[in-house]
Amino acid sequence: MRAASTVRYHVTGMDCSSCAAKVEGAARKVEGVADVKVSIASQIMTLEVDDPARRLPAVETSVTSLGYQLDRLREAGEADGDDDDHISDLSHVTPAYKRALWIVVLLNAGYGVVEIVGSFLAGSQALQADALDFVGDGMISFLGLIAVGWGLAARAKAALLQGIFLALLGFGVIGSTLYRIFVEHEPQTMLMAGFAAVACVVNILAAVVLIPHRKGDANVRAVWLFSRNDAIGNLAVVAAAGVVWWVQSPWPDLTQATGTRRA
Repeated sequence: MRAASTVRYHVTGMDCSSCAAKVEGAARKVEGVADVKVSIASQIMTLEVDDPARRLPAVETSVTSLGYQLDRLREAGEADGDDDDHISDLSHVTPAYKRALWIVVLLNAGYGVVEIVGSFLAGSQALQADALDFVGDGMISFLGLIAVGWGLAARAKAALLQGIFLALLGFGVIGSTLYRIFVEHEPQTMLMAGFAAVACVVNILAAVVLIPHRKGDANVRAVWLFSRNDAIGNLAVVAAAGVVWWVQSPWPDLTQATGTRRA
């Protein structure tokens, strides 16, 4: 029986635990693959495979078909040793690269704050959840900017702290949503749709800024994917506002609020 080999990939495009679950499920479907573990904190997938030459192409196809990107890392036990403190090639870090990331940080974090205020003005849980998404993307972009030259271990620790902070914000949104379930309050649909439409424009601008860099650094590719996918999510919030207005019920808003963090 062939001995299993340990293989690690950096996964680009994950921004929540459900993304990690999708990636893990896709890898587990491949025959000969076992013990798949995906970390949202470090963006690393580790798996055991009995025949890397035969199985890994199928793993890569299965995961990339979901819209994620895989970059294989050095295998555990190679002569170079553990790469937790390895500093990657920095040739891609140009002034234009840094400027693009700073623009995305300001767009996401700035509009995240605006949308938090807007969510309270409109009484919309979907806007609250979307604002949390903006803040999270802003933090991911900022981490990608300040972590240039950091080793994997340092990036993982910083990402873990970021995850804890976002989890606390997420629990706040969940608590607020539960309160709205028992104390029904119909959101202001025009404000809700207006803020969501502007959010879509902000995400499109962020994606446009990153287009020249989306095939370079993994962090920029991840943020570009987030911005592109979130623009679609913003249109869903606009649609939810229309349904709220049509049926005169807050439930479409509450449903979209829970769906925003699962997307």
